[in-house]
Amino acid sequence: MSKPILTALALSVAMFVGGCATLVPSLPSADARTPLEWPLPPSTATPPADAATPAPAAQTADIGWRDFFVDPALEELVARALANNRDLRVAVLNVERARAQYRIQRADRLPSLGVGATLERSGGDRPVAQTYTAGASLAAFELDLFGRVRNLSEAALQGYLAQEETRRAAQLSLIAEVANAYLTLAADQELLQLAQATLETHEQSLQLAEKRHQVGSASALDVSQVRTQVEAARTDVARYSGQVSQDTNALNLLVGAPVESALLPTRLSTGVTGLAPLPAGLPSDVLLRRPDVQAAEHRLLAANANIGAARAAFFPSITLTGGIGSASGELSGLFDSGTHVWNFAPSINLPIFQGGRLRAGLGMAKADRDIALAQYEKSIQAGFRDVADALALTTTLTRQRQSQQALVAAATQAETLSKARYEAGRDSYLTQLDAQRTLYAAQSGMVAVQLAEQSNRIALYRVLGGGWNE
Repeated sequence: MSKPILTALALSVAMFVGGCATLVPSLPSADARTPLEWPLPPSTATPPADAATPAPAAQTADIGWRDFFVDPALEELVARALANNRDLRVAVLNVERARAQYRIQRADRLPSLGVGATLERSGGDRPVAQTYTAGASLAAFELDLFGRVRNLSEAALQGYLAQEETRRAAQLSLIAEVANAYLTLAADQELLQLAQATLETHEQSLQLAEKRHQVGSASALDVSQVRTQVEAARTDVARYSGQVSQDTNALNLLVGAPVESALLPTRLSTGVTGLAPLPAGLPSDVLLRRPDVQAAEHRLLAANANIGAARAAFFPSITLTGGIGSASGELSGLFDSGTHVWNFAPSINLPIFQGGRLRAGLGMAKADRDIALAQYEKSIQAGFRDVADALALTTTLTRQRQSQQALVAAATQAETLSKARYEAGRDSYLTQLDAQRTLYAAQSGMVAVQLAEQSNRIALYRVLGGGWNE
C-alpha cells in the first residue's frame, strides 16, 4: 500500500476517533425554586359564571395569533407589523448572522482542501531556474482528538438556537405591543367621545342656566358652576385628543407604515381577543415553552460546551498539512510521468508553560456557565411572576367590570333623578353637578376597566408563550 493511501487512512481514523472525544462536563440542573402551581388568592380560584370555557395551558403556546385575535382590523395590523417592523427585522437578521457564524465554526471540523498552481523562478550567479507546480493541498487541519473544535461548533449551534428563540420572543412582544397600542387607541377614542358628549351636555346646561339667570330663576353661582363644568369638559376633550394622536403615532411606528383610518378603532370593544380566562391551578412547567426561557437554556448549553473547549486546550493538538500534485521545470511536461510529488507535514503542539492563560480561560468558561445558569433560573422565576400576576387579575378584573357596570347604571339613574328634582325646583344645581360628575367618572372608569381586562388577557397569552405561531 502506498504512502498517500496510508496517510489518507490514518487521517480518516483520526477524524473518527477525534469526533468521539469530549470533555464537556455534565450540565448542572436548574433550581429556580418555583412552586408547582401558581399561588392564587381564594377570590380568583373560581371563575365567574359568565366566563367561557377556559383553554388548557399546555395548548396556549400552540394557539396562533390569528386564532387568538378576533378583530379583523387588528389581525391586519399585526400582519403588517410582522412584515414591516424594523425591530423585528433586526431580530431576524441577527438569526441569519448567528446561523452563518455557526456554519463558519462547523466548517473547522472538516479538512480544507484546495487546488492551485504556482510558478517559482530563481536566479543569481547561476542561470535562471523555474519550476511549475500544480496539485491539491490540505491546509492546516486540526485533529479534534479531545473535542475542542466540536465543542466550539456546539457552542455556536446553541448560540444560533438561542438567537432564534430571541427572535420568537421579539415577535411575541411585537404582537402584544400592537394589540395593546390598538386597545389603548380604542379606549382613548371612547374617552374622547365621552368627553365630547359631556361637553355638549354642559354647554346646553350653560345656555339654559344663563337664560334662567336672565329671568331671575337661577343665581349667578349656578351659572358659574355650570361654566366650571364646561371648561373642565373642554380640557378633557383637548387632553384626549392629544392622547389619540399619540396613540396613532405609536401604532404607526409599530406597524412600520402609516395606518389608514379605516383600520383604526373608533371605540373600545370587548370582542378583541378570543382566549377565555385561564383556570387556576395551572402547572408551572408550561414556562419551559416560553421563548425567553428556551433562549436562556440554549445559552446555558453553549456556555457548558465552551468549558469542554477550554479543557481540551490543556492537551496536545495535532495539525496536519500536506499536498499531492505534479512538479516540472517545463510547463508542457507538468503532468508527464515521473513528475508526481507529495508532501505530508504533521505538527504537534504540547502546551507546557502558558503563564496561567489556560487555567484563566477555563475559569472564565466556568464562570460564564454559572452566570448562564443563574440567568436561566431567573428567566424561569420572572416568567412565573408574570403568569402569576396575570392569573391573579383574570377573575378580579371580570368582577371589577361587573361592579363598574352596576356603578354606571346606578350613577345614570341618580343623574336622571337629580336632573328631574332640579328642574322641579326641589334640589339645588350643585346636587345635579355632583350627580353629573359621578356619572362621568363612572363611565370613564368603565372604559379603564375594560381596557385593563383586555390587556390582561393579551398579557396572559404572551407570558404563557403564545403568539409566535401564525
